[in-house]
Formats: sequence, structure tokens, C-alpha cells
Amino acid sequence: MKQYRLLILLLCALGLQSCSISYKFNGASIDYSKIRSIAISEFPNNAALVYPALSADLTQGIRDIYQRQTRLEVSRKSGDLELEGEITGYALTPMAISADSYSAETKLTITVKVRFTNNVNPEESFDKTYSAYQTFESSQMLSDVQEELCNLMIKEIAENIYNDTVARW
Repeated sequence: MKQYRLLILLLCALGLQSCSISYKFNGASIDYSKIRSIAISEFPNNAALVYPALSADLTQGIRDIYQRQTRLEVSRKSGDLELEGEITGYALTPMAISADSYSAETKLTITVKVRFTNNVNPEESFDKTYSAYQTFESSQMLSDVQEELCNLMIKEIAENIYNDTVARW
């Protein structure tokens, strides 16, 4: 009787071990047999207010997310998927007004126009504008918080572009 229980337990353990479920948490739904590369062009800064590092940082942030979360070959030109666009807005807006009628917070906003071309499935191509913002205390100088805030907004914009292009959430 013990032998049968041991045999059944062993068979159950082997059966459970052979049945596994695999999940990908990056959300990409890419058919790698058809789509092998993505071309990401430089995103020039065409905003009225210019932060010099923004163009290079945004472009690299977008490239990084595709390199980290997909097996696509990332290039600058000629891909099965193509991303291009420009920074159209970099703006400061006074927000919460304090008791002395001065702004207590300032909102920094980045706006990016993106053109996505899917050369394999052209019906998935689109033009879209993405925007992200962060607020900071008006007592702080923009130059003191600018890099950190821009990095947060770049990450948000890159994730939204990624989700709309290959994750399709």
C-alpha cells in the first residue's frame, strides 16, 4: 500500500513539474518571425523653450525600453517598425497659488509628437501626441530639478509609446 502511495505521489510530482505556464511581463505582443527590427530616429527639440539634453535623453530613453524589453534589433534607419517624431512642447506653468498670491508649485510639461510606421502590418501605423508632466515647489530653481523631472517624464512617455506600439495595452 505504501508503495502505491509513493508511486502516485511521484507520478503527481512529475506531472506537475512537466506542466508549466509561461508568462511574459513585458507585455510585448510581437511576432518575431515577421518583425525583427525597429528603427528609432532622433527626436529633435522643436519646442519654444529648449532644454539642450532633452532630445538626446528622450531618444535614448525610447531606444532603451525596446532594447530591454524586446528581442528587436534597434537601429536608426530602415526597420520593420519605425518610430520618428519631435519634441513639440517643453513648458512651465504656475500651479497652486499660495496665500501671498505667488505660485507655490510649478508644472513642467513635455509634449512629443510620434509617427509610428509598421511596415509589416500598415494598419497598425499611427500618428499620436504624448505628454507627461511633473510638479515642483516654486521655491526651487528649475535648473536644480530639471534633470530628475525630465528623466521621470521621459520614462513615462517611453513606456506609453512602447505600450501603444508593441504591447498594445
